[in-house]
Amino acid sequence: MANSEKISQSSILIVDDELSVRDSLSKWFREDGFKVGSAENANKALTLMSDGPWDVILLDIKMPGMDGLELQKRIMEIDKSACVIMITAFAAVDSAVQALKEGAFDYVTKPVDPEHLSHLVQNALRTKKLTDENWRLRQQMSELSGVEEIVGESSQMQKVIDLAKTVAQTDTTVMIRGESGTGKELVARTIHANSARKYFPIITVNCGAVPETLLESELFGHEKGAFTGAQFRRKGKFEMADGGTIFLDEIGTISQKMQVQLLRVLETKQFTRVGGNEMISSDFRVICATNRDLEAAIGDGSFREDLYYRLNVFTIFIPPLRERRVDIPPLVDHFVQKYATLMNKQTVGIAPEAMDLLIRNRWPGNIRELENVIERAMVLAKPPAINTGDLPFQLSQPHEAVEQQDDLITSMEKIHIAKVLAKHNWNITRSAEALGIDRVTLYSKISKYGLKKPQA
Repeated sequence: MANSEKISQSSILIVDDELSVRDSLSKWFREDGFKVGSAENANKALTLMSDGPWDVILLDIKMPGMDGLELQKRIMEIDKSACVIMITAFAAVDSAVQALKEGAFDYVTKPVDPEHLSHLVQNALRTKKLTDENWRLRQQMSELSGVEEIVGESSQMQKVIDLAKTVAQTDTTVMIRGESGTGKELVARTIHANSARKYFPIITVNCGAVPETLLESELFGHEKGAFTGAQFRRKGKFEMADGGTIFLDEIGTISQKMQVQLLRVLETKQFTRVGGNEMISSDFRVICATNRDLEAAIGDGSFREDLYYRLNVFTIFIPPLRERRVDIPPLVDHFVQKYATLMNKQTVGIAPEAMDLLIRNRWPGNIRELENVIERAMVLAKPPAINTGDLPFQLSQPHEAVEQQDDLITSMEKIHIAKVLAKHNWNITRSAEALGIDRVTLYSKISKYGLKKPQA
């Protein structure tokens, strides 16, 4: 193997019941700079596998006890990226072919040709390096394209999360419904991030924010000279979403003319740029969102029924924040942490009175409004906690059902205090500081709510 390329830091495990084969192969590869391990049977090989990963594994098919094919399966269970080269007698080539079907890189026949085996190992290492780099790049892409986590402890939001992750495994068209500010785009991004399309882009179009005269060009693109000001050819959003997802927000605002064009594109996945003749195909998944009553819009003739059924294949409804107030404390904690980092400020807690006020508010702007309130409060707040004076509104509690809301506030305060205590391992001083109250008040609330420190 004198002509082989030196590869530092590479390791090879040789598994063969013949001592002469193990010794000769070990000598060859040590001369080439490999870290070498050897095993005479499957049990010894599995023990060496548990000690650390091996770049290449040379595996004899015919061995007493567990044979090479069964050992290969066990090795793949331990390390899916293992690069296995089978060693077989010429008469057992069929077994080697079976090993290839089970994931082996290649095979060699006995007697082993040192030069051929050396080149085979070099190719295996190059392939493994490319595979490992590809995996790392995919991991980095997932981290870079990771979406903000959906925060919600209510049964309603847990159902939304479950539905999003379930439908993500398909290419089904999804319609997300709910009031403005409830987080429809975040749910769309969660679906995309959990789908097979996650390595391709998710393209967002706010249909309500683009003038009707420009929406066609925005979606389908245009050719140079297609209209005044079109100085260059431009790709549209559907073309840019090829392989990925297009998110059509405020779908209920588009005109009748655009509805006809959109229906045709959804049915054929083909379109032409404005001013062009070339038919363009694009493989995209559609997720749309609306806060409009589309059923009423169909009734008054402003929204096409056929387009509605094309879009409304799988529906996810996000309830407004006022109907899931149990989600307010974790959302507040999430936004406090977020803006503490963005503003480079010390993280502060929330005084119980301030949390009460946040829970009581009706939040017509939903999560978007809550986030804006917390951002403003973080600008004003001083450690150890956000207080009522840092909030930009007075209690907007309606007169009806005050007693029920008071019960809810009490329940939310109990949950919030219990979480803070658990976070600080029941350190009363630190928990009181995080809550913005003194130790005596905290002890009083612990007694009031019957909170008890978990037994170790």
